[in-house]
Formats: sequence, C-alpha cells, structure tokens
Amino acid sequence: MDYSDIIYEVEDSAAVITLNRPARLNAWTGTMEREVRDALNRSDRDARVRGIIITGAGRGFCAGADMAMLNTIADAGGNEGRAIDPLASAPGLEANYHQAFSFPLATQKPLIAAVNGAAAGVGLILALYCDLRFASENGRFGTAFSPLGLIAEHGISWLLPRYVGTGNALDLLYSARVIDAPEALSMGLVQRVYPQDELLAASKAYIGSLERSSPKAMAVTKRLVYDAHFQDLATAVRSANDAMAERLKDPQFKEGLNAFAEKRAPQWAGLGE
Repeated sequence: MDYSDIIYEVEDSAAVITLNRPARLNAWTGTMEREVRDALNRSDRDARVRGIIITGAGRGFCAGADMAMLNTIADAGGNEGRAIDPLASAPGLEANYHQAFSFPLATQKPLIAAVNGAAAGVGLILALYCDLRFASENGRFGTAFSPLGLIAEHGISWLLPRYVGTGNALDLLYSARVIDAPEALSMGLVQRVYPQDELLAASKAYIGSLERSSPKAMAVTKRLVYDAHFQDLATAVRSANDAMAERLKDPQFKEGLNAFAEKRAPQWAGLGE
C-alpha cells in the first residue's frame, strides 16, 4: 500500500509510524485509519522490527477526528460508513481485538505512542490503545467529546478508567479539560515524559533495550495481559500455564537459557520469530 496520510520507516529494530497531516495537527481520517492498520500489520510481519512507535508530524500527535469528516457524518445522520471487520463478532475473546478502534491491541509487538503534542478525541483513544505512552513536555491530552455533544466512544469508557481510575476518567470526560504531560504522568496516563527533542530517540532506545527479550515471549505476554482484562483469575492462570508449557518447548527458551549461562546476548534470528 502507498501511504498518503502517514510515513512508515524502520530504523534498527524500531518501526516508526508518523501521522502526517501536520497542517491539521494530524486530524484523523478514514485514509489514515486504513494506513495505520496496514503499517501495524506490516510491522508484525517484519522480523527486523522489535517494537513499533506511533507519533505525529509537526506540533501535534493527533488532534482528533478531521472536522470535515465529522461534518460529513453529521450530514449523513450519524452513519460513519466504516467497513465492519468480519471478526468484530467473532466468538470468545477475539472480537475484543477487532472493534472499530481496538485493532492496535491485536498488534503482536510492543507498541508505543510517542505523544509529541495534542492528543485529543480519537487521538487520545489511539494513544490509549497502545501498550505504552511516552510524552514530550509539549504533550497535551483531552477527551474533547462533551463540548461537541458527543459521548465516550470507541472504548474510551473501558480504557480510561483502567489507566487513571474512575474519578479521574469521569473528570476528563465530563469537563473535556486539557491536561499537560506532568499531570498525565501523575495520573498514570503516560509512563515517561521527555524533552521534546528527545522523545523519539528515547522511544527508539526503549525498543532497542528489548533486544534481549524473546520476541515470542513478548508477543505471548502481551496477548495474555490483554486477554486477562476479559477473564476471571482462574481462567487467566490456566491460560498462562498453558502458554508456559508451550514456551518450554520453544527454541527461543533454549537460546535464552544458553545465552544466560554463557553471559552473552541472545540471538533470536532464525528461531521462529
């Protein structure tokens, strides 16, 4: 796929997806959604990639849905015209990973939102569907819905309380107030805050630090963590124990043991990444 609304690059072990509509603060479009989906799938298939970063070009991360798109939706009486993922109604846990905006959860590799500016509305939702959120000092976060007469959509009512608690989530949803990066850090909304000119390099360095971690182990762990949100404790324990039994038979486990004993970096290439 050729990209018009994003830039896709791989540097060392990091894939970087840059939302690229800087004149509109990277406002979200249907084209951008299709391209981000494709880039995430492309990253999963690339054995060079250990982790993925989503960031924004220019001053913003993603300032929400493009207003022209919202006006079109309003004129159409609320019909977004989004294609339905056939797995959105799949049995069991799988449907959770194939809703309108939940597709980043299905990505097999660590996924970082490097929030370089405003993340509002669906831009905030996109960041919440990433595994980690690193912000620059210029990072700003807002729900944006209530002043437009809109509600907590696309799963943010499920995501936000898990990260910041029910009271903080309702405060942000009721008031739509914009919070800065230090407040977002204090709430647990983001995990790191960096100077603006260090954000992308720090995000890449974090992914570089994962070179010692088994790609398969990270992928399985990620799925176990998200699956556990939808399970009771007994089911989560059984799922993890079954997954561990499989890991003990995997060549990457043997390589990890050998590397530890030999005091060297593990070599995962060719071991079924």
